[in-house]
Amino acid sequence: MYIQFVKFKSGLSDGEVRRLMEERAPQFRALSGLVQKYYVRDSQTGEYGGIYLWDSEESMNKFRQSELARGTPISYKVVGQPRVEVYEMVLPLRPEKQV
Repeated sequence: MYIQFVKFKSGLSDGEVRRLMEERAPQFRALSGLVQKYYVRDSQTGEYGGIYLWDSEESMNKFRQSELARGTPISYKVVGQPRVEVYEMVLPLRPEKQV
């Protein structure tokens, strides 16, 4: 499994960002290989982000090349460059639990 972390500053209001998250969520639910996505906000910096849990590196890379991924900076009016980090899961604490 792979974890992808994306964090960005938006030029939109908090309400607009949250509305977009809700509107775009069904597209993410339909993605093959996406086990879970957490929509997050850093209360100290005001930045928003997504924490993605992928079933494989292949699924993650396929998404990263998709129109949905490329549309994120435009949809959220991202200011500057988003921060993207990718991690390979080494050991889950509770492997018996589903995310």
